[in-house]
Amino acid sequence: MQAISTTEVSDMAASNEWGRVDDDGAVYVHSADGDRPIGSWQAGTPEEGLAHFVRRFEDLETEVILLENRLKSPSTDATALANSARTLKDSLSEAHAIGDLAALGARLDAVIEQTAAKREQAQAAKAQARADAVAAKEALVAEAERLATSTQWKASGDRLRSIIEDWKAIKGVDRKTDDALWKRFKEARDAFGKARGAHFAALDKQREESKAVKERIVAEAQELADSTDWGPTASRMKSLMSEWKAAGRATRDSEDKLWAAFREAQDTFFGARSAVLNERDASYADNQKAKEALLEEYSGKIDPAADLDAAKASLREMQEKWEQIGHVPREAMRPLEERMRQVERRVRDAEDAEWKKSTARSNPLLLSMRENVEKARKQLEKAQASGNAKKIAEAQANLEAKQQWLSEAEKSVAS
Repeated sequence: MQAISTTEVSDMAASNEWGRVDDDGAVYVHSADGDRPIGSWQAGTPEEGLAHFVRRFEDLETEVILLENRLKSPSTDATALANSARTLKDSLSEAHAIGDLAALGARLDAVIEQTAAKREQAQAAKAQARADAVAAKEALVAEAERLATSTQWKASGDRLRSIIEDWKAIKGVDRKTDDALWKRFKEARDAFGKARGAHFAALDKQREESKAVKERIVAEAQELADSTDWGPTASRMKSLMSEWKAAGRATRDSEDKLWAAFREAQDTFFGARSAVLNERDASYADNQKAKEALLEEYSGKIDPAADLDAAKASLREMQEKWEQIGHVPREAMRPLEERMRQVERRVRDAEDAEWKKSTARSNPLLLSMRENVEKARKQLEKAQASGNAKKIAEAQANLEAKQQWLSEAEKSVAS
């Protein structure tokens, strides 16, 4: 500590109001109850002794300042700080120091009082932190309980595992509350695990059943692979494909193998069938040309609008020749048949129209209505000859009404 000059010592000795040093070395500090002896000074002058005990007071004051500064720190332990302040204050009554000890005591009382408030704040913050921690774990439990009924097996399973890590990171929950919440979480996790296990057990069972079905499909397809009964076998192969799709997936290790075997059997059959049909289609090329020529030949002969009977006769002749020609290649079959149907429809439509006309001509009701129209027309001519405007208007209206009725009747018969 820095030395005090003789002049400074003299000034303090002369002006110090908190204590004194007698000529015989006795040292006193002033207090509300009078002077209190605090020691003896024999190592130098009274002024040096006074300075020595003032420095002791300054050391005490420094301790008070440190306590006051610690009070400002948010991380300070309020209880420990209060204990330190009380200990220091208790020591003031016997402190061997000269200075305003009462003021130091008041400052320490203020520290103690503020530590009480700080302790209350710390307790409130701790309680809030605990409440927040409980709420956080309750939220995790609620989420786990929602996931307990989820069928998103992977995503939900991953989340339940990550909840455990989130749980561990939350501190400050009392043991009883934590145990109760953990029990709820474990029950939710176990319920999810049980449901997931049951689901995959059922899935494994279904896949085993699908495997058995597909093994039967493959076996049948392999038996049919060398068949030359093209039509029925092709139909059955298509049915087996539908059965395959409806069977669902087999076990992971067998699905690809079974599919490869099934496709091989199908490819064997349909490859052989295509080769035979392609060869047959090549032999039908002449038949295609013959039918195309037949269509060209009769396109001018069959004219039902000109002569329906001749058109019908030509159509029968064409149909006989068509059947005698025989099969055509598969890709030509549909367009040729459609062209033939068009010719047949033209004759049939003309025949239907002629029948309707014949029916209309022989219908007694229509004959009678036509006669009435003719009579109405003659009546109009007479009225026009008379020059009577009223009679002309009545006759005109009568004719138009009968013509309308006849038109509607003819349409009805024609349809």
